[in-house]
Amino acid sequence: MPIRPLSETMVNQIAAGEVIERPASVVKELVENALDAGATRIDVATAGGGLSLIRVTDDGSGIPEAELPLAVARHCTSKLTDDINDIRALGFRGEALPSIGSVSKLAIRSRTVGAANGAEIAVDGGRVAAVRPAPANRGTLVEVRDLFFATPARLKFMKGERAEATAIADTVKRIAIAFPEVRFSLSGPDRSTLDLAPAGEGPEGRLARVAQVLGREFAENSLLVDALREGVRLDGYISIPAYSRANALQQFAYVNGRPVRDKLIAGALRAGFADVLPRDRHPVTALFLTLDPALVDVNVHPAKSDVRFRDPGLVRGLIVGAIRETLARSGIRAATSGADGMMAAFRADSDRAAAPAWPRGESGVHAPLWTAPQPARSFGPAGGFGEAMQAVFETARSTDMRADASEPSVDLLDRDLGAARAQVHENYIVAQTRDSLIIVDQHAAHERLVYEQLKTALASRDVPAQMLLVPEIVDLGEDDAERLAKHADTLRRFGLSVERFGPGAVAVRETPAMLGEVDAGQLIRDLADEIGEHDTTETLTRRLDAIAATMACHGSVRSGRKLRPEEMNALLRQMEATPGSGTCNHGRPTYIELKLADIERLFGRR
Repeated sequence: MPIRPLSETMVNQIAAGEVIERPASVVKELVENALDAGATRIDVATAGGGLSLIRVTDDGSGIPEAELPLAVARHCTSKLTDDINDIRALGFRGEALPSIGSVSKLAIRSRTVGAANGAEIAVDGGRVAAVRPAPANRGTLVEVRDLFFATPARLKFMKGERAEATAIADTVKRIAIAFPEVRFSLSGPDRSTLDLAPAGEGPEGRLARVAQVLGREFAENSLLVDALREGVRLDGYISIPAYSRANALQQFAYVNGRPVRDKLIAGALRAGFADVLPRDRHPVTALFLTLDPALVDVNVHPAKSDVRFRDPGLVRGLIVGAIRETLARSGIRAATSGADGMMAAFRADSDRAAAPAWPRGESGVHAPLWTAPQPARSFGPAGGFGEAMQAVFETARSTDMRADASEPSVDLLDRDLGAARAQVHENYIVAQTRDSLIIVDQHAAHERLVYEQLKTALASRDVPAQMLLVPEIVDLGEDDAERLAKHADTLRRFGLSVERFGPGAVAVRETPAMLGEVDAGQLIRDLADEIGEHDTTETLTRRLDAIAATMACHGSVRSGRKLRPEEMNALLRQMEATPGSGTCNHGRPTYIELKLADIERLFGRR
C-alpha cells in the first residue's frame, strides 16, 4: 500500500483517542478552557454519564464570532506564544475542541463583552457547519451530545453510567480545589447536584475549598505546608498521620495550578510519610507546586496530566523535606475521627443501630477503633544491631519511663496530654486536661518513643557491618554500576560495602549486620533502580528503619504491665516531646482525645 496522507477526519479521530479517553476527559478540557477565559462561574450538566450530554457554561471572555471556525480547527489556540517553554495556561495544544467534534455532536455558542449578539458553530462527527447568529449571554456554552457516536468501538470500553458520572464529579472536584475563587456546579439526572460556592483567595480560601471537596474532617485534621527551595515553592495541606485512607484517591497534586498525577510526586509523598504510616495506608493531601514554567515540561502527553521536571531531585527533596518538617513541627495531635468513632460506640442502645459496628473482644468490651491490618514483618537477629544500637535499646527500655525529679513543678492539666489519672485494663492510660479526656495505648506510645531513639542512633552512628566470606558479584548495566559507585560512601555508612568489579558489575563485600541474612544481589538491584529513578538510597534506609521498628515493638512497654503514676506521667511527657508520637510504628493512633463538651452531650448536659 503506498504512503498517503490521512484525512482530516481520521487525524482528528486519532487525536481524540489520546485527548478524549472518556466523558470525564471532555469535562476536564472544557472546564480548563473556561478557566483560561477568566470565568468566575462554571456550570456543568450531564446526562447518561456524559455519553448522552455534556453541557459546560461559563461567564468568561467568550470567543469572537470570526474566531469560532478557528476554535474547532486543529492546532489553533490563543494561549501560546512562540516560546514553547513559557506555558502559563491550562490548555495550549489546540486539540481538544476539534477532537471532541470529530467523535460527537458539538455545538459552541458564545458572546464576547461588548458584542451585540452571540454566534454559534456546530460540528457533527468532524463535519463543520457555517457560523450563524444565536442568542447568548456573555461567555461560552459548549454542548456535547452522543459522545463517541462516530467511533462506536470506543463505546464498548466505557463503564456504566454511574461510574462515568462519578469520574466526572471527581474531575470537577480536582480542578475546583486549585481555583477556590471560582464557583463550580455540577448537575444532571444521573447524579445529585454539586455546588461549590466561591471560597475566596489566599490560604484561608484554599482551605475552605478543600473542606468543601474533602469534607470538614480533613480541615480539622490537616497541617499547613509552606516551603521554598531554589525558586520552587510548595504549599498546601497534608493530613496528620492518624488521619489516613486505604488508597491514594484523595491525594491531589498541582503544578502551576494544573492538576497532575505524577509518579515523582506520589513517590515523594510515600517517602515523606514513610515513618508514620504503614505501606497499606495513605495520607490525604492537597499540595501545590509553583515554579518557573521553563523548569517543568507539561507537553509530555496530550492529556497534560503528566509532567517532567528539569530538576526532579530538587522537587522530590523539597516535598519530602517539607512534609517531614511539617510533621515534626506540628507536635502531637490525635485525629478527630477516632474520637467520633468512640462517641458513636458510647451512644445509648437505641442509637447503636446507626453507629459503626466496632469489633468486640472476648470479654465483650469494644476493641481498639483502628483496625487496619499490620504489615508482615521479617527481621534478622537482635545481635546485629551492634553494641551502640543495643545500648540505645537497653536505655530506652529501662530508663525512659522514670519520672525526672529535677523537672520544675507545673500544673500537668495545662500540658497537651494532661495528667495521668488511672490505668485501665493494664494497657490504657487515662489522663485529664483542662477541657478533655485522653486515652493512651501505653504499648503503642512507648513503641514510637523507642523507635525514635533507635532512628536517632542510626542517623548519628555508622551502622555495624558483617563481612561476607566470599564477596558477591552482582551483574548490572554499566550506568547502574557507575551510579552505585558514586553512592558508595553513603552506602558504607549504612553497613553496605560495594565497589566496581569490571565494566558492568559490582562486588558486595559487607552487608548491614542488623539485616541478618539478606539477598545482597536483590538489594543491590533495588538500590540501582531507585538511584536511577530518584537519585536516592532510601531502599536501604527503609529496610534498616523496618528492623528498628520491629525491635522497638518488642522492646517497649508491654500491654498488661502495671505502671505507677510517675511512670504514666513520664510517658505522657515524652510523647509531648517526640515528633510523630501520635501514631505508632504501624500507623495506628497512640491516643484518642475526647473533648469535655462531647462527653457532656452524651449525658444530656448540652
